[in-house]
Amino acid sequence: MKKNILLICGGGGTEHDVSLLSSKFIHKNLIDLGLFDIHLVEIGRDKILRDEAGNICELNLKKELITKNNKYTLHFAIPCIHGPPGETGEIQNFFEMIGLPYMGCGPEASMICFNKVTSKLWFNALDIPNTPFAFLTSINDFDKALELFDRFGKLFVKAASQGSSVGCYQVFKREDLKNIITEAFKFSEYVLVEKMLNARELEISTYEFNNEIITTLPGEIVCPGKFYSFEEKYNAKSATTTELVAKGLTPEVSSKMREYAKKVFQQLKLRHLSRIDFFYTDSGEIYLNEINTFPGMTPISMFPKMMENHGHSYNLFIKQLIEKNIL
Repeated sequence: MKKNILLICGGGGTEHDVSLLSSKFIHKNLIDLGLFDIHLVEIGRDKILRDEAGNICELNLKKELITKNNKYTLHFAIPCIHGPPGETGEIQNFFEMIGLPYMGCGPEASMICFNKVTSKLWFNALDIPNTPFAFLTSINDFDKALELFDRFGKLFVKAASQGSSVGCYQVFKREDLKNIITEAFKFSEYVLVEKMLNARELEISTYEFNNEIITTLPGEIVCPGKFYSFEEKYNAKSATTTELVAKGLTPEVSSKMREYAKKVFQQLKLRHLSRIDFFYTDSGEIYLNEINTFPGMTPISMFPKMMENHGHSYNLFIKQLIEKNIL
């Protein structure tokens, strides 16, 4: 009898639609394998769970999916949710509580990586270089941001707990800083303010395969506007392009980035997969930017494409992962 795999997507957040696109890619790969019974569930914008037919369904504490006409005992879950509650540790805590094995990082690692402030504090503790920053807990901390602006002349302001550049702004004028920080606080309880760099944006797919941690060669996001905004990521008219292997990097630079990626994957107790993003400045400095514990899985997303380019089939990756956790 085939095992029942829960593929849950949506979430109702700012990245809801992107999650649906990723779930289609994963669903196709699972169907192509032909080894499991796949149960697709969407967490709607109204926070109600619906099955593939659009009927309301329920996950209970017995690891069962209750649909309109059936009840299925689940054996494994894939939380294909970008942003809350998928990358924040919430749904992972639920799976841990009911004892359902699942794909991706655990609750604590997810929570650490999704919060840009917490993750940068960890990077510092691990001696991994990252951009100079300050964090604000309210607008009353504005002087900290002002001091940073006066030091560097231009800043990024980022809502601490958002993905896909939501609540992320460039600041070039001192007089704009307070209004922009006020806007960022609408998206998160904490705001990160960091030095803006003249840098290339590089990404490394980091994942477990055959019981090894694999780090790919860095790929590159080439954004003409130098700001990889939500619109640049997902708008059909985006001028941004990608390179599966970044051009012009020395072996030493690639090796150092991969070393940092592997170190942070191990030390933060990441699991199964992550996309780890870097800045590489015009002056040759490497900075760890952020970690995506459940990166985009659309057909054009960098994570699966870099994995395939490295020589590992996404089909085989997901097959190994599921079988390792349910057998």
